[in-house]
Amino acid sequence: MENIRKASDDTKVIHGGIGEYEYGPVVPPIYQVSTFKFEDVDHGARLFKSEEKGYIYTRMGNPTIEALENSVAILENGDKALACSSGMAAVHTVLASVLKTGDHVVCSEAVYGPTNIILRTLMTKFGIESTFVDTSNLEHVKKAIKPNTTLIYVESPGNPTLVVSDIEAIAKIAKENNALLCVDNTFMSPILQKPLELGANIVLHSMTKYLNGHADVVAGIVIVNDDLYPKFRKTLNLTGGVIDPFNAFLVHRGIKTLYLRVWHQSKSAEKIAAWLEKQPQISWIKYPGLKSHPQHDIAMKQQKAPGSMISFGLEGGLEAGKRMMNNVHLCQLAVSLGGVESLIQHPASMTHAGMTREDRLAGGITDGLVRVSVGIENVDDILGDLKHALKQV
Repeated sequence: MENIRKASDDTKVIHGGIGEYEYGPVVPPIYQVSTFKFEDVDHGARLFKSEEKGYIYTRMGNPTIEALENSVAILENGDKALACSSGMAAVHTVLASVLKTGDHVVCSEAVYGPTNIILRTLMTKFGIESTFVDTSNLEHVKKAIKPNTTLIYVESPGNPTLVVSDIEAIAKIAKENNALLCVDNTFMSPILQKPLELGANIVLHSMTKYLNGHADVVAGIVIVNDDLYPKFRKTLNLTGGVIDPFNAFLVHRGIKTLYLRVWHQSKSAEKIAAWLEKQPQISWIKYPGLKSHPQHDIAMKQQKAPGSMISFGLEGGLEAGKRMMNNVHLCQLAVSLGGVESLIQHPASMTHAGMTREDRLAGGITDGLVRVSVGIENVDDILGDLKHALKQV
């Protein structure tokens, strides 16, 4: 479809990124190859000089991977995308493309644990400084800006506290200070939130989550517009964190049901969050769809729906969290999120265990915090499982 960018999202997920292929397949074939042959020496020379479109080596480009990249770029309303071998490869691609020695990053306190760690450890080895703030507080963002601030990195909703940051307002702050804004949009997917439309310069996803949706692929992606693309493509080509063609095929297949899955999951999560809010074992709950959420109004302004991630705190702290984890049956005790199955996890002892307790608490990750990723099962079955587990707390 030539005008696929003008279509609705439920059409884009089906047809986005698909081109014309030999023999007329309905879906892009899996080009499971490492290298591509040239017609002659001059043809190879033209490809290396970018004088002609084509493929040389899968680390530098592959038709199956390109189809996936185009699909996600279209969904995010961006110009180009770069598919990576993992979500962290996508994070590294952003940092390595944008930052240099002496630069400063302002980052959300509530952010995926390994993103926090890579900024605090690996990036410091190259002379890059980071300041972690509550990006839901615009004054905190402004005060954290330094003359050498190059990048503001926001995850909204944040992981795992579901704090919501005003992307449009932060984009204005970034622009005023000649900094770039990167938004990790994993929790929302392009179906529920489009950060580029709100002023962000860079969007990334762990495609392991909603985009793939079936817990069988590890992958990431970065979406940018044409002005940044050449720099990002050069970085990814040189560092080599590219996705495998077969995994690209699987993610692209998963995207075809993304629209249906995300809306179903969000609707179920709204019902579950409303029930959890009333339970005596729960000391607090964060879900953007609840009016009790501190940034409910901002969330409803920039998101099309609340999403399917729920975080809540248990009265009994760390031990209560462990007891609940050990008494779920339908919800799978596992990290990750966004798949067809409901997942539940305890960040303090799992995804954020690599952080110090002080750093976890600074980011709102309390000992009793539980995070639920609502799947596509029958909502009453999910509720029944949570009711059983809570009785054991």
